[in-house]
Amino acid sequence: MRYLVKAKLKADKSKALLRSIADGVLGRGSIAGDEYIFNMSEARVNNDGVATWVETCFCDPPLAEERPYWEEYFALVSVKDAHSCRNCRHENGTEPWACCECDCTKKLEEKLRGQGEPFLEQLRAEDRQA
Repeated sequence: MRYLVKAKLKADKSKALLRSIADGVLGRGSIAGDEYIFNMSEARVNNDGVATWVETCFCDPPLAEERPYWEEYFALVSVKDAHSCRNCRHENGTEPWACCECDCTKKLEEKLRGQGEPFLEQLRAEDRQA
């Protein structure tokens, strides 16, 4: 499944998050592996400081595996289905793990790229100014 995740960075966590990304350890130990760093590279942030990204997750409930890793740095605002489940090959049982190579959220991801600012760029710029 693909989820639209909205989260707000916790106070005083920006340096730790940047360090974990730079060191390649964000999400270490999770079955999701490199997905965390990829999500941060794709995340967008709005004027209210809410970061948004699309995340692939097969857990029930959504983000059960990822939640502890994200909650170290973020307060999760919302986690919603990123698309209609009725056409999802993983959800309807026609192709297990189909979400790994699926582009069902391509339009949503393209739309997100046009909204707000790149999360990591903003985070790095704020870090340089501090």
